[in-house]
Amino acid sequence: MIQISRPRTRMRTAAASSLAAAAILLAGCGSGVVGDTADADVETTTIENCGRDVVVDGAPEAAVGMHPAQTELMLRLGLADRLVGQAQAAAQALPDDVAPLAEDVPVLGDVAPPSREDLLAVEPDFVYSPTTYEFSADQGFASLEQLDAVDAAVYVASGGCHERRMTGEVADLFTDLENLGKIFGVEEEAAQLIDDSRADLDGVAEAVADVEPLRVAQVYYEGGTLQAIGAGVEYDMLQLAGADNVYGPDQAAFADFFAATITPEALAAEAPDALVFSTYDDAHEAATREYLSTTFPDMPAVQDDRLIAVSSSDVFPGTLGNIAVVQKVAQGLYPEAF
Repeated sequence: MIQISRPRTRMRTAAASSLAAAAILLAGCGSGVVGDTADADVETTTIENCGRDVVVDGAPEAAVGMHPAQTELMLRLGLADRLVGQAQAAAQALPDDVAPLAEDVPVLGDVAPPSREDLLAVEPDFVYSPTTYEFSADQGFASLEQLDAVDAAVYVASGGCHERRMTGEVADLFTDLENLGKIFGVEEEAAQLIDDSRADLDGVAEAVADVEPLRVAQVYYEGGTLQAIGAGVEYDMLQLAGADNVYGPDQAAFADFFAATITPEALAAEAPDALVFSTYDDAHEAATREYLSTTFPDMPAVQDDRLIAVSSSDVFPGTLGNIAVVQKVAQGLYPEAF
């Protein structure tokens, strides 16, 4: 049985230690939560995250979302009054239904993570990030050690952990929601969000259950360079959408990294039925469509008008956008099934 605590005092992030042995593993995710009631006034929640123990002494009261995707999740969990900062806010607009909740939350940075000084200035006690990149000290960001020194706990989206980047799954989002529910004491809200998301995925699975899978290549194009995507959560999203992936983690090109530069000739030789590509704004989408259409005019994907654009923010690990991508790709591939 999992014991959970949520008094309102300080927080700390501890290095992996003997506490990990006491953690109860969550099914299939490698995370655990334990209660520590040695101090009658302060009960503690401990969660294993990215090889570290995140130790929370009381529910956070000064949280920062390090990307709009993480800010959105906290808003949907009813935590607007706990937010003291929203970072990389210009990277992606918050959905219309939750954007008003963040109007009074200070914006930290633009499209890049906040500087060390800007993040520490809001005195966070909890920092929720999509990846570990946001804590690169050599980029001028606050490091994990610096945040630990001011008793700010750091939680990274499970799929954004370095060791999970190549094997991440859409379901990692549910691990994050479960953990956030325990950390903030909003288990019911988290469970509802998980149920809704699972229902969306189940709807897709039911719709594509009997389709003849189309061969799909996932690519990214910018600055004259063409890349193929063949691992990580991006791969899993296409699988859940009912695609037969042209590129996969069992191929040597994706043994060490989820993306690999390819030649136009190599992509043309695969003759995919559809192309999925991520873009960061309308101009990038238009440029990518133009490149694909003019470079591969005889490709089935181009001839059958199966060029499916998805938001680059929605393919970030640990975001509700992952669910939206699965739905959009499935509908683009098999419109007759919906």
